[in-house]
Amino acid sequence: MPPFFKTWLTLCLLLPLAAHATNREQRLPNGFTGYTTNADASVKRAPAKQVSLRARPANAAKNHALQVAAMSPKQSSEVLSRAVNVLGTPYRWGGSTPGKGFDCSGLVKYAFNDVADVDLPRTSNAMAQGHGVKVARDDLKPGDLIFFNIKSRRVNHVAIYLGNDRFIHAPRTGKRVSIDSLEKPYWQKHYVVAKRVLPKEQQALRLAKR
Repeated sequence: MPPFFKTWLTLCLLLPLAAHATNREQRLPNGFTGYTTNADASVKRAPAKQVSLRARPANAAKNHALQVAAMSPKQSSEVLSRAVNVLGTPYRWGGSTPGKGFDCSGLVKYAFNDVADVDLPRTSNAMAQGHGVKVARDDLKPGDLIFFNIKSRRVNHVAIYLGNDRFIHAPRTGKRVSIDSLEKPYWQKHYVVAKRVLPKEQQALRLAKR
């Protein structure tokens, strides 16, 4: 390790206030132990404090995520089952039944049809704007809705998250209801937001607890 960097790092480790004030220090990787030779006991303990500082934002984010309620496992299972059971159904603009085909929002409404106290809007943009609660991409759970903007600045496509970065959707004319992956660069580029659909009483309870 270059002497200049070692001196600078030592000063930062010994001055917690300086560590708070520098973004560079916050980017030290997890498990970083600094140098292990010619260091006194107080310096050796400093990296542990640094890990603690890094952990706070993650814990705060986790606690926030836990405050976002979810559908019951039974409801989520029913939604996914209805969607997966129509895999292969042809895309049809305005369609919302297995017999006539599905567009993207028609598939979502069909999948959520039997969830009590959930009445989704008909279009993907309306779903994104006015229903459910936003969830972070790394907190997605099966049954969450994910929204994209394709050839437009506003949301114009919706899919149902299945888990493991996979989702089910009705893609476009000429395609069929299919499963795709959020890991693909195309979908990463057009990803806009994710929302968790809650029955009305759960959403009202969540708002009351704020």
